[in-house]
Amino acid sequence: MSFRLGKHLALSGIDYSGKSPEQLQILFKQTLEAGMHGLCYSAYEEGQQPGDILTIEQIRRRMAVIAPYTKWIRSFSCIEGNELVPQVAREFGIKTLVGAWLGKDKDLNEQEIAGLIQLAKAGYVDIAAVGNEVLYRKDFSEEELLEYIQRVKSAIPETTVGYVDAYYEFTDCPKISEACDVILSNCYPFWEGCQIDYSLVYMKQMYQQAMLAAKGKKVIITETGWPSQGKSFEGAEPSMENAIKYFLNTQQWSREENIEIFYFSSFDESWKVGAEGDVGAYWGLWDMHQHLKF
Repeated sequence: MSFRLGKHLALSGIDYSGKSPEQLQILFKQTLEAGMHGLCYSAYEEGQQPGDILTIEQIRRRMAVIAPYTKWIRSFSCIEGNELVPQVAREFGIKTLVGAWLGKDKDLNEQEIAGLIQLAKAGYVDIAAVGNEVLYRKDFSEEELLEYIQRVKSAIPETTVGYVDAYYEFTDCPKISEACDVILSNCYPFWEGCQIDYSLVYMKQMYQQAMLAAKGKKVIITETGWPSQGKSFEGAEPSMENAIKYFLNTQQWSREENIEIFYFSSFDESWKVGAEGDVGAYWGLWDMHQHLKF
């Protein structure tokens, strides 16, 4: 989908056009040090990819880098060492949104669900996410996903349970919205071809659509971000400058309006090139070597 705004609509967020790269970097550092609500935790180091087993040492090493800047982290799986992420987060005093990764492999799905339930019962889960974008990928029917959500809710009734997907899926699938305790919405102006100048107002519209679908339930933006390099997508251009601007505007909106946002992502991960093209590897605030990019 391509997004264009008419000239009658003003730019959203602060106009950083007069700022030098050095000034933008200073603003970025100040905003980061002020802290953010949440951050998506990138677990895989260079040369690793899903399927590789994570070690507690590497998880602690990366957690130590981001811990001073975030109150929450989001993890995406409960197997292959990913189950250690929320446990290590607790060591650093960080709250957790813990996801079970669901797909077409039913055996792996069972392992993921069992891992999520076990972590929640052990006290490591503040919010449980049953799947990520399975409706968007068309891995499940709505009814199949509902069965997984209900199983988890029955097993851990004291834990807040939701499901993560693109904001519009909660409009298209009202049974899923009804089943969730909280609406966990991914909002990416970049992937809808939005120009950077209009990206914040577009994300606000995405959020409002999710709010309408939620019918009074809390909405959390579980992913949003902007890549620092790679191939443009329609009107959306990756660059260091655009990534900084998007981060600054997102964090300002989060603080001013008390919007709970998990920024995507903590570290660059080169394995994502295959799934998303060259742009997929450059969404982190830190690079693959855990150095702050901006």
